[in-house]
Amino acid sequence: MRTKTRGTSWVLAGVVLAASVGIAPAASAAEPHAATQAAIDTLKTTNVSPGAGVVVRDGDTQWDLSSGTRALGQNLPFGPDHKVRAGSLTKSFTSAITLQLVAEGKLDLDATVETYLLGVVKGNGYDGTKITVRQLLNHTSGIADYVIPFTLNPFVHLFTHTKAEMVGWGLSVAPYFAPGTSHQYSGTNFLLAGMIIEKVTGRTYEQELDSRIITPLGLTNTYIPAPGYKALPPGHVRGYVGRVVYADFTQMVEPSVGQSSGGIVTSGADATKFFQALITGKVVPAAQLAEMLKVTGIPGPGVDYGLGLIRYPLPCGGEAYGHPGVWPGYQSVAAATTDGRSAFVVLNVLPAVDAISGAGVDRTVALGTALCDRG
Repeated sequence: MRTKTRGTSWVLAGVVLAASVGIAPAASAAEPHAATQAAIDTLKTTNVSPGAGVVVRDGDTQWDLSSGTRALGQNLPFGPDHKVRAGSLTKSFTSAITLQLVAEGKLDLDATVETYLLGVVKGNGYDGTKITVRQLLNHTSGIADYVIPFTLNPFVHLFTHTKAEMVGWGLSVAPYFAPGTSHQYSGTNFLLAGMIIEKVTGRTYEQELDSRIITPLGLTNTYIPAPGYKALPPGHVRGYVGRVVYADFTQMVEPSVGQSSGGIVTSGADATKFFQALITGKVVPAAQLAEMLKVTGIPGPGVDYGLGLIRYPLPCGGEAYGHPGVWPGYQSVAAATTDGRSAFVVLNVLPAVDAISGAGVDRTVALGTALCDRG
């Protein structure tokens, strides 16, 4: 089921007009899912985004809402099957594949990186014999992030890159801390996890993603783009960078800089289906799911981070597990509860000035509202 608020043409025109002057349209209390509509309207406005969308799955029921437009200059609402570059939502997929391999006895969470990737993590203060697979997945390895110092260089996006090459970028920066002593988010960890998946299975990461998750769950809008192929297929959301004056970044970034750490393209319908299946125990066995949900407990940003999943306390009580994603032009977040509710929230802007510190209302606020909205 798809719920469309403001179903008449005159009201949709009002939404576009409000977006053009930066005013969030008011949601009527009589409308279904009015609180969620208000939340994504506010999210769009405070982040100065062309648009925002949300898809919610509650058991077998799906509904979605849209604010603004998914392409500047056109009245195009967000829909559940529109494809977006979802960035670090990829990490939850990569972690799920890793835990499937653990369940099959092909991989040990507490084995060292050196066990699987001989001689890859060494030098400059790094020692792969002292870093475990678990520490990669919960960001307690201390390995520096390849993303910030390297992928912001426009020259990087003129060429394709391998996982091993980008891991080298991360290892060229000194470790953040000794393994297991603290928590620091790093995309390099999940490039290494992707390399381990390939080493253990003898197949590409993309092949494992397709055979283990995409095909079994019927995720028709989810894939890792081929290196060098920057275009998105028809039925996608345009992604912008800027504030008020926007640059279209939909096809600007070399897709191979993401891969097993942040390269996934997906839709709201697919993301909610995946997280619902994962958190309700349909993707990895119960013992391995329990490992994924086990947060580090390390004070600071790592306190609520598990294995490729973040714990989100909900305003209505309880908690959900999922992950945020950022890619030039896009911000998203998806999560699910153990009783079968899942939600995906997306903005089609990454502000140029404060892309790192964030702008406006955090998208997890809309996520919590959507997960608590039972109609």
